[in-house]
Amino acid sequence: MNDSRNRFLEMAAPGIADLKPYIPGKPVSELERELGIKDSIKLASNENPLGCSGRVKAAIDKEWQSLSRYPDGGGFALRAALAEKHGVDPSCITLGNGSNDVLDIIARVFLAPGRESLFSQHAFAVYPISSQSVGATLKMTPAKAYGYDLEAMAQQVSERTRVVWIANPNNPTGTWVSATQLQRFIAGVADDVIVVVDEAYTEYVSESGYPDATRWLADHPNLIVTRTFSKAYGLASLRVGYAISDPRVADLLNRVRQPFNVNSIAMVAALAALEDQEFIHRSVALNAAGMAQLTAGFRQLGLSFIPSVGNFVTVDLGCPAAAVDQALLKEGCITRPIGAYGLPNHLRITVGLPEENERLLSALGKVLV
Repeated sequence: MNDSRNRFLEMAAPGIADLKPYIPGKPVSELERELGIKDSIKLASNENPLGCSGRVKAAIDKEWQSLSRYPDGGGFALRAALAEKHGVDPSCITLGNGSNDVLDIIARVFLAPGRESLFSQHAFAVYPISSQSVGATLKMTPAKAYGYDLEAMAQQVSERTRVVWIANPNNPTGTWVSATQLQRFIAGVADDVIVVVDEAYTEYVSESGYPDATRWLADHPNLIVTRTFSKAYGLASLRVGYAISDPRVADLLNRVRQPFNVNSIAMVAALAALEDQEFIHRSVALNAAGMAQLTAGFRQLGLSFIPSVGNFVTVDLGCPAAAVDQALLKEGCITRPIGAYGLPNHLRITVGLPEENERLLSALGKVLV
């Protein structure tokens, strides 16, 4: 058996044998099945606790009759709506099965053995996973105050670097870089280096100086900005994301993009979600209040945390987080230990409904005694 397994590992493409797959947050159903717990709460995957817009539900109800038909492979209506939202031509849009899909497409288009993929310590796990899967060389710069050190990253760009990944805000730390810092970095990078700015959590950010990188696309053809409907819009299970880029870049991405990678239900849901900005405003307000509730609770418990502008906060437990996470699971609270991100004493906790936040704080106080 071992010989057979080794033989198949040798058959795999470069980078696959040493690849560590992305581990998603534990589903509520799995926890309740394993431990026999009822009424558990999930604060592990940065989902919107309000669910999705009522307009989305109505749009989905109308789409059921078309389940036997393939989706619009080009996503004409959704791309047009997104192009209008961002003030670009539809030829600049690449749709994805969640923004993870778009990130993976970018890696497949621009990375290969002998090419470098540059990212930061504590950055989103998909960047190295997608890069390694195509045989690229991984290059990681140390974090600065848990966030991006763009000056250090600029120094690490070499003639072999082909993609630089920047999450703003970053997951799992919730840190962010200013418009001044980010624009200076992009302007200083050579034209043959793709800069990916991942803005999955942009809707939650209200800080002065936070940039909308889509406004720089006309000036920087090597810039790709990615967005998602999984977070503030509450469509995580439907998997809808997209990239905005120069049309020549988008043309390459769309050559690799699988046909029908975004299904019909997902596309009509995304269109309806775009039309309900009042739902986004409510989601952002709830998140701000919940963030204040959680961080105040952490202070009362004597715990430090990384200031976050996303819909999650990463807390330092001062001890190995894996054991605390297991104890919280027995209390019916699902959180996310992030040892794989180089933070073994930290838990990432999604902002939930007020009662969920309170239950988490109570459980945390109980298990830390």
